[in-house]
Amino acid sequence: MEWSLRLLACLVGILPIGSFVRTKRDTTGNLLNTEVHSAPAQRWSIHVPAEVSAAAGEAAVLPCTFTHPHRHYDGPLTAIWRSGEAYAGPQVFRCAAARGSELCQTALSLHGRFRLLGNPRRNDLSLRVERLALADDGRYFCRVEFAGDVHDRYESRHGIRLRVTAAPRIVNLSVLPGPAHSFRALCTAEGEPPPVLDWSGPGLGNGSAAVPGPGQGLGHGHQVTAELPALVHDGRYTCTASNSLGRAEASVYLFRFHGASGASALALPLGALGLKALLLLGVLAARAVARRRPEHPVAQDTPPRKKSGQTGNIMGLSKKLR
Repeated sequence: MEWSLRLLACLVGILPIGSFVRTKRDTTGNLLNTEVHSAPAQRWSIHVPAEVSAAAGEAAVLPCTFTHPHRHYDGPLTAIWRSGEAYAGPQVFRCAAARGSELCQTALSLHGRFRLLGNPRRNDLSLRVERLALADDGRYFCRVEFAGDVHDRYESRHGIRLRVTAAPRIVNLSVLPGPAHSFRALCTAEGEPPPVLDWSGPGLGNGSAAVPGPGQGLGHGHQVTAELPALVHDGRYTCTASNSLGRAEASVYLFRFHGASGASALALPLGALGLKALLLLGVLAARAVARRRPEHPVAQDTPPRKKSGQTGNIMGLSKKLR
């Protein structure tokens, strides 16, 4: 018995460390992800930071490096970046390198703002994103594929969280009619961190809190909408958006025309429209008067001049009568 145990230990000692392949497939049988585990020095792995932060309008670099189980690989390869979801999210960048070439030819760059910084031949898939917008905020995943074996491909599972920051910006400010001839105001602003909205105006004081409006928190979470439910007094109403990076404000004016009974008749936009109509009528009337004037001026009547010959004859006749 003791001899058998020693023999088994010797056999285990001389056996090489094996490797195994674990493959994930979707319901249609398409390859989603392959993890190849072997000796610690030869295995697939991807290294990315948990988060990258940059300001809107600037550029961001998404680092990504990888290892593979081959001692040397110079065959065709493809580098891919996705957004939103690993393995199934939409591609934002893709390039391919031919056998023996270190140049990865770009096949896809969403809006022309994504550019490969790293060299896939040197196990570097780092990506640069130009002209960041708040819509770029999200998670990104890098992937490398070697030609030939279906197992020679690997993609990051958790990806990189790209956080885009921005100072507040008011994107919409409007006054809408309410019940019983009243008015309400809506203010929408965007920013990251999401801004806080405040209203100020007649009867409100400064920094009055706003009521969350419809659509608050929709989209990417960068836009906030707040409502001022009742504009009681005429005057200037100001919406202020603020976060840790700055503040922005916009104003709207409300003036109502009152009849003899004191009831509200028309708001300022209708009054401005009526003024424009009156001006237009005045211009048309002036043109009509101008057309009625005669084109040529009438010459003034002047008495006819007497001829010198006629004058001499009349004087001669008077001499004879004498």
